[in-house]
Amino acid sequence: MLNFTVGPVMTSDSVREIGAEQVPYFRTPEFSKIMFENEELIKKFAKAEQNARVCFLTGSGTSSMEAAVINIFTNQDKVLVVDGGSFGHRFVEMLEIYDIPYTVIKPEFGHGVTQEQLSQYDGCGYTGFLINLDEASIGVLYDIKLISDFCKKNDIFLVVDSISSFLCDPFSMAELDVQVMIVGSQKALACPPGVSLLVLSEKAVKKVYDNNPKTMYLDLKLALKNGERGQTPFTPAVGILLQINQRAKEIDAAGGVDMEIARIRSLAGYFRKQMKENNLPFHIISESLSNAVTPLTPTNGKSAYDYFTLLKDQYGIWICPNGGELRDKVFRVGHIGALEESDFDCLVDAFIDVEKKQLL
Repeated sequence: MLNFTVGPVMTSDSVREIGAEQVPYFRTPEFSKIMFENEELIKKFAKAEQNARVCFLTGSGTSSMEAAVINIFTNQDKVLVVDGGSFGHRFVEMLEIYDIPYTVIKPEFGHGVTQEQLSQYDGCGYTGFLINLDEASIGVLYDIKLISDFCKKNDIFLVVDSISSFLCDPFSMAELDVQVMIVGSQKALACPPGVSLLVLSEKAVKKVYDNNPKTMYLDLKLALKNGERGQTPFTPAVGILLQINQRAKEIDAAGGVDMEIARIRSLAGYFRKQMKENNLPFHIISESLSNAVTPLTPTNGKSAYDYFTLLKDQYGIWICPNGGELRDKVFRVGHIGALEESDFDCLVDAFIDVEKKQLL
């Protein structure tokens, strides 16, 4: 099986071997040491300030999205939120649930946020900004420098979901003045799903301690306090945290975050070049691409979902389907995880075979 989805992704042998081991007891100095290492490596990869903290939640990326919303903002805030796809809309739904005042910024389909869209909110008293940096549902990477400059100018608290862009696209929490960065275990970290992480700036840590959300499991004060001793407040996904430790050390030993980004960028460029040279019947829908994923729509009138099903059932290859109104219009090819150029050769050959045999 070859997996070109955007999570879970192909995993290295060394990370999978840890998943086969007996899960150890975790309230020990040995596990605390691993968690301290995890925190330092994630901060290093995020290029966060030295006093930043990392909270590890056992839950999908959505759990950390929700934790960020309720620990950082209240109904006294006024939040701008980018709703450019299914993941951006998820932030909108959370703000609605918790009665936090918000205004939606709606980019044109396949495009990023523009200066013109932002400038109309200058000096309007907004206190927060929520964005999914890579709106992976349609493969659009937003201009985080543009958004950061706007937030700095207006003294707005910037929260970035970087679940699909972390380790794929250049990013510096400190330089961009990002206060909260959200990461998931199953994307470019290439571990099983089940753990999500929030990297908090010193300013964000203070805001967490000043806020009192009506929740127990998602109260980040508990995560921060327990993190001081290298622990979590509740039983975590111990095995996945051990796998994250292995994977993070592999990335660090191979040259760090910049080398990992360069590797993924190279794979994305290789696939896109092969697709063009072989005249595959697909069009890239995004005008602002992430290295993580290539979003494609068939130009031959065929169903995008039918391509997903055919490759899965007849070729042992998974590409990433879409749901809802995009089900038959868009599929995505991921470039993250333990993939090589030869794997993309297999994918391109499969696409060519489908067209040659007219299987759709």
